[in-house]
Amino acid sequence: MPNANEDKSSALTQAENLAVTELLRVAPVADDLGHRFQEAGFRLALVGGSVRDALLGRLGNDLDFTTDARPEDVLAIVRPWADAVWEVGIAFGTVGCQKDGYQIEVTTYRSEAYDRTSRKPEVSYGDSIEQDLVRRDFTVNAMALALPEKEFVDPHGGREDLARRVLRTPGTPEESFSDDPLRMMRAARFAAQLDFEVDPEVVTAMSEMAGRIEIVSAERVRDELNKLVLSANPRKGLTLLTETGLADHVLPELPALRLERDEHHRHKDVYDHTLIVLEQAIDLEEDGPDLILRLAALLHDIGKPRTRRFEKDGRVSFHHHEVVGAKMTKKRMTALKYSNEMVKDVSRLVELHLRFHGYGTGEWTDSAVRRYVRDAGPLLDRLHKLTRSDCTTRNKRKAAALSRAYDGLEERIAQLKEQEELDSIRPDLDGNQIMEILGVGPGPVIGRAYTFLLELRLENGPMERDAAVTALKEWWAGQD
Repeated sequence: MPNANEDKSSALTQAENLAVTELLRVAPVADDLGHRFQEAGFRLALVGGSVRDALLGRLGNDLDFTTDARPEDVLAIVRPWADAVWEVGIAFGTVGCQKDGYQIEVTTYRSEAYDRTSRKPEVSYGDSIEQDLVRRDFTVNAMALALPEKEFVDPHGGREDLARRVLRTPGTPEESFSDDPLRMMRAARFAAQLDFEVDPEVVTAMSEMAGRIEIVSAERVRDELNKLVLSANPRKGLTLLTETGLADHVLPELPALRLERDEHHRHKDVYDHTLIVLEQAIDLEEDGPDLILRLAALLHDIGKPRTRRFEKDGRVSFHHHEVVGAKMTKKRMTALKYSNEMVKDVSRLVELHLRFHGYGTGEWTDSAVRRYVRDAGPLLDRLHKLTRSDCTTRNKRKAAALSRAYDGLEERIAQLKEQEELDSIRPDLDGNQIMEILGVGPGPVIGRAYTFLLELRLENGPMERDAAVTALKEWWAGQD
């Protein structure tokens, strides 16, 4: 039987073979750029995530390089060579460019750290690649490949950690997280993205320093959370955020779902239920990761802790938790600087996620189906997925019944769509026609008339023009 050292050696060899294959693919661009820096008297190395991904056999078209050249020197080298150049990150020592379909970033060796109150790093340039690598977040991201000579630079054992699938920091985790507290969230994100384990010393530091995340800007926290939620295994990262206490600072509504149980008031573990709903929503995705759907699944029950009531018969109720949850979702996402459109969409899904259960016994009328489609609007497909994902019962008969009921609702929606324009429900008369029929000009009364006709449309379906005109006149006659 192979021993642990043989397993590690085999894993390293496999990783290096994968890296060779990946690097051969990008060699024309990387070698050419390496020679240009060498001719200009500078050093260049492929670095960080690019080297890590090459060793994992998943290197894409985004290539990261590091150099001893200052940004102005980098610009002088890449401008005549690249297809396009941009300077968005130049204040942080990074020059971006595009060449033959590759997105390239070249960053000057640097060292950056937060002081105790600043939300922005102070950037200073370093003089060696070793100095640059030690300031990186994790050992698997602290490897480099010097170009054009293709010398591997791995002063912190990144290849071994990659083979063991472990996240460690190059220096002490306390120093690393003090330099940039967002690295604690990056640990959770990489665990979720790469399915790596986090070194116990790193987990301990995350727990002890969780409050330090408060100095990081909401935008950076949001972007890291998005990457975690969009990963292949978000449960792993979210669990780490919760267990270390980081979630208490960045998404406190999540750990709040761990409602206590007692022998008299039994109810589902809402926290675990939420993570299952998220996983089931992911399984229903059709065109790649859907951030709006995933956030809605993650947040759909956050109103439960605030609405929990212990009933006299021993049951636990959460009346109107979807309404409370929608308001909480809007507040949290706004604090994390999400766009207004995304806040609106996710909050709406949270608000609507229980609407289906009125259809559980098959009693929905055509009118109710129209309102369901109208209220969901462009979110209808996501609402279908969220509602189906929200069934986590272990009772197979109950789960099958819910699934059949929702199948029935979707069939009803499809049938009505063939008969009516459900995707754009509007009254049978528009504003101009209303004014002409009533003989009045623009004003609040037109809005009230429009609302009346819309309600008729939702209740009865499409009406002939003459019937709509008659109904409008009857309504008008009854107005004071």
